[in-house]
Amino acid sequence: MKKWTAAALGLAGILLAAGCSNGNNEDTTETATASKIEGFWQGAIEIPGQPIPFTIEITGGEGTLSIPLQGVENYPLSTLKFDDPQVAFDATLQGERLVFEGELNSETITGEMTQRNQKFPFDLKLSEKEQAADPEKVIETEVEGGMMQALEEIPDTEGPHPVAILIAGSGPTNKDGNSLTLPGKNNSLKMLAEELKAEGIAVIRYDKRGVGDNAALAKNESELRFDDYTADAAAWVRFAKSDARFSDVAVIGHSEGALVGLVAANQEGIDSYVSLTGVGRPADDILREQLSTLPAAQFEEAQMILDQLAQGNTVDEVSPELQQVFRPSVQPYLQSWMAYDPIEQVESLDAETLFVGGTRDLQVPAEDAERLHEAKSGSELLIVDGMNHVLKSVPDDQQANMAAYSDPELPLADGLVDRIAEFLKN
Repeated sequence: MKKWTAAALGLAGILLAAGCSNGNNEDTTETATASKIEGFWQGAIEIPGQPIPFTIEITGGEGTLSIPLQGVENYPLSTLKFDDPQVAFDATLQGERLVFEGELNSETITGEMTQRNQKFPFDLKLSEKEQAADPEKVIETEVEGGMMQALEEIPDTEGPHPVAILIAGSGPTNKDGNSLTLPGKNNSLKMLAEELKAEGIAVIRYDKRGVGDNAALAKNESELRFDDYTADAAAWVRFAKSDARFSDVAVIGHSEGALVGLVAANQEGIDSYVSLTGVGRPADDILREQLSTLPAAQFEEAQMILDQLAQGNTVDEVSPELQQVFRPSVQPYLQSWMAYDPIEQVESLDAETLFVGGTRDLQVPAEDAERLHEAKSGSELLIVDGMNHVLKSVPDDQQANMAAYSDPELPLADGLVDRIAEFLKN
């Protein structure tokens, strides 16, 4: 479970500052590329502890670079060379030159990216480019920093319809349920939205700020707070409550999105709430559990840092081994996340409530759903046998479990959609 590594979207000084725009590059592509490397390539630069997803699109001997977490989209490559199997390309972004040198092997390119004499491994895989959303499904609402986009799924039957606001989990996870830090797609939230639509329930789902459609709303890591996510969710609750096409308003939060949605629900008031594999413990408890396997000295330091954060203090001196988790720029986010106790939040919630867990969830055990259920009088509980964290049925095998995170053909776990739809309609 790596919720803490993806809590904030900054890149700790690696790569470029956010906000690069598209533009013409005076350099020209130096050599034409063979057809075997034409296409859309997707992968990541392996920054220690925080992989940086990126894509390259090569067409007609020219290429463009996109780094979603940095707001870089379709930026022209300065050079592109292919001497089978050697591949090299580079781009200069805001004065920073990124040089990629790799080797083609079938439908993969692996190699090293160099910036400021630092080298980091990268890998790319030939992929299908995601199709643009139907513009008729795109909606917007105002949030801090500008307008936020979402997709709506409206049933074909006569309305008004109950509506569910679907909130993705931690890190750079998009509205479809796919993380930019993982290869492939599982499409869990996309599938859930489409299947709920077929059951007569409207769905609003959105990329969180800093991701995908809403990359332009990203904040610097030191400025990002958990409350930014809850405020965005609350804005969509208000949107839904003011829209005459919708009747009852529900929030469905997945993983960390369950707590985001829960806080927003308490702020705005909703009719029903569904927690999908939501955590039933405060963030500092989760971090202590995750870090308990560290060497004794590092765990002792981590405990001290968490104690200081809980008391409202930050810690400037952090050992290199713990920078990934507790670098000073991410500490304010951790404090804002730790401020919310899921148990206290569910005890305050005035809405019909369903807690869902899976017996094969490697990230959030089913016991968390049970703990939340016990704390919320009158709530309902669904433990799906064989369901993992991305809502798919998997065998009792860790390798198969992880493979499901990148398998969009694997259906959602049996009984999950039926129970959620029944709950929301009744």
